[in-house]
Amino acid sequence: MKRWLWIIAVAALVAVGIVMGLRPQPVPIEAVAVKTGPLRVSVEEEGRTRLRSRYIISAPVGGYIRRLDWKAGDVVKSGQRIAVLEPPRPAVLDARTEEQSEARVKAAESARAVAESRIAALEQQVRAARADLEYWRAQDQREEALRKSGDIAASRVEKTRSELRRAEAEVAAAERNVETARAEVGNARAEVEAARAALLRSAPSGQGQLVPVTAPSGGRVIRVIRESEGVVMPGDGLLEVGDARAIEVMVEVLSADAVKMTPGMRVVLERWGGEKPLEARVRVVEPGGFTKVSALGVEEQRVRVVADITSPEEEWQRLGDGYRVEASFVLWEGERVLQVPVNSLFRVNGGWAVFAVEGGVARRRAVQIGHRSGVAAEILSGLKEGDTVVAHPDETVEDGKAVAVDGAAGTGSGGH
Repeated sequence: MKRWLWIIAVAALVAVGIVMGLRPQPVPIEAVAVKTGPLRVSVEEEGRTRLRSRYIISAPVGGYIRRLDWKAGDVVKSGQRIAVLEPPRPAVLDARTEEQSEARVKAAESARAVAESRIAALEQQVRAARADLEYWRAQDQREEALRKSGDIAASRVEKTRSELRRAEAEVAAAERNVETARAEVGNARAEVEAARAALLRSAPSGQGQLVPVTAPSGGRVIRVIRESEGVVMPGDGLLEVGDARAIEVMVEVLSADAVKMTPGMRVVLERWGGEKPLEARVRVVEPGGFTKVSALGVEEQRVRVVADITSPEEEWQRLGDGYRVEASFVLWEGERVLQVPVNSLFRVNGGWAVFAVEGGVARRRAVQIGHRSGVAAEILSGLKEGDTVVAHPDETVEDGKAVAVDGAAGTGSGGH
């Protein structure tokens, strides 16, 4: 009897082993949970800073210049004397040279008059833009009160806020146009002085006189072009000067991405060396593109996009000309968005689907997605918050197949 009991026990163990060996084993998977959170869709490109207003102070006439004491980073005030041109060695002058100098003075004075008259029209545009901005600000305040009471549609509020952002951009653009016009007036005045200096220098009565070279507007010295003393010709550059506080960001983006960008769009500047990202707004998307060869040797069509930094100056005062930044152009963003990682999605019959984990079994579900970033995708239908889906599904995962979650289920996260 004992022998038969041992034989039966061994046979039962062998049968159990065969059954366990032939039974389909669950497929090990990684799973993530469907969650609600912030999602941002953006275009990321590398950019660089540059001074919005920079100019070269040049010699108005030929002469002899002493060694310049200016260094990069020195502060230059408007009207400050940069250098003094001493008379060159005696040269033969004729009547035609003097007549050309007089004609240059008249042309420079005419250009200055045109630039000064243009400022009045631009200032009128600034006043009109500010009036429009005040109207939309008041309209936004009125509709905000109605929105809280539920007496106005959210779409109407969004439209008003869009108009408010447009008006702010128009005011900024109009003010910059006035600044540019004033700089043109300064340059025109400098051209008048240069023309008069040339006339003075070429006149017989101007022998022995010194010609001062002054800065048409203030700023910082970016580069010393001519440091050593010696003879200079008319138009030779001496110093390159710019306003260190007027910094803009220039980014070269793919033309396919540039068509999605509009003036006023939010830009986040990251990895520039500071403690936190900086805020900026797109000022202009240049209408012309150019061909650029990438690091992989592929020809790409690129477009330059210029953005103005809107963060407080004390946060970015360490930025200078030609500094590297990572610019993220925010195409769309939401605070509470139902989302899954993009690596859990796959194509089925022209649509999108996921494998949902239900009771240890993978179930294929068709889903409808909305906005998508490089990390996460918005779920419009097919899933709810708290559902678990398979991450990185491969050919081993099939509909109705048993699965075993490898470790704790993760959570989906929003991305840029």
